[in-house]
Amino acid sequence: MLPSSLKADSFERYPPDAARLALAHLEVLQRLPLAFLPSLLRELIDYDARFPAERASIDAELAHLSSLTPAQSLEWLGAFSQLRLSPALEHSDWVNQPGLFLEQLSAYLWSTHQLDAFRAAATAYGDRLSSALPAQPPPLRRLGIAILGQGVASYDSPLFANLREHGTYFHKVIPDRGLEKLLQVAASRAQAHPISYAHWYVDGGDAASSSPLLTTVSYTGLEPARNALLRNMQSQISKPGMGPEELRTHLAQLSPRDLGMAGDPLLQAFQLKLLTEGSGTQIFSTTFAQWAAREVLRRAQALTLVVRFAPRQRQRPMNELLSSQPGKPELDPVGSIIDADMAAYYQWINQQRLPGSDRSSFLAWFEGHSDAILIGPSIARGAESNTALPLDALLALATG
Repeated sequence: MLPSSLKADSFERYPPDAARLALAHLEVLQRLPLAFLPSLLRELIDYDARFPAERASIDAELAHLSSLTPAQSLEWLGAFSQLRLSPALEHSDWVNQPGLFLEQLSAYLWSTHQLDAFRAAATAYGDRLSSALPAQPPPLRRLGIAILGQGVASYDSPLFANLREHGTYFHKVIPDRGLEKLLQVAASRAQAHPISYAHWYVDGGDAASSSPLLTTVSYTGLEPARNALLRNMQSQISKPGMGPEELRTHLAQLSPRDLGMAGDPLLQAFQLKLLTEGSGTQIFSTTFAQWAAREVLRRAQALTLVVRFAPRQRQRPMNELLSSQPGKPELDPVGSIIDADMAAYYQWINQQRLPGSDRSSFLAWFEGHSDAILIGPSIARGAESNTALPLDALLALATG
């Protein structure tokens, strides 16, 4: 089937909101090239499980495509129409399985030496879309917080080496009730700006007590789902002919119900993707926290994000790491602080990719200790300070 043959009932297997949006834009979907349309449908089919920022982006893209004249559509999408596709691709169920179609499309374009042309067309489209729909500044200054070193009594190596050139390193932070104060700052922002899925707390271990206004995700809180997933993966890996591609396809088809997840449907879907799409998020708490931070910023475009790293288990042979057998793993606090130090840097980088980066602030703190680094528009770069300040007062310097 080609896009021109799409009908109202073509989307009957889509979730309710996604189906309504597809029907509202059916005419423009019918005009899109087959080499392009499934990329859009892959986003659209998950519309019901998307965060508000993602929904707004899909809405805006569809609205803009609908506004293009025939000549403009040709300019924007003509390169996709020139790609030659196989009959097998045309007859596949690309409407209901756009992700699988795109995997097959990639392999076909590579085998027919058209992959470079596709990439050029996709890049040109993305550039045009970014110019037509420029990012809007956030409603308040974005704040990121990384808390690392839980369980580490002392650490002699330099911390925050990659962040120091961008802010001020504080040597005499007052650590008393530090975690509590940082979470209070996050809660105050959520109360003052009650935007859904805009204020987050991610914990790589047991989540501390925090405000219900914060969207909270924790490694320990997902232990039942992680164990269920590891059992599922082990059973699949043992099947004949099960390779990496087949396993990835299987994981993509899992639902929150398959792992016994409950609660907020949007949060369930997000947590499922953390566990099934992230590499190592099922077994390493530092990897889980780092990947969760990345996705919270990329997808929800969080205005407030507190990430607390906890000790991960030590490296072991992969078959042991994937085992869901009960038992207390041996922890590696020192190795974990090395992971978390780099993860804090990545968190800041990902925050800087979002709109309003020139006004955003970031704090990284060695939990329980007097070392922290603060980055913000009014904070000196590449500097050090021996001023004794509690963490909430430190944040006031950057966000006030």
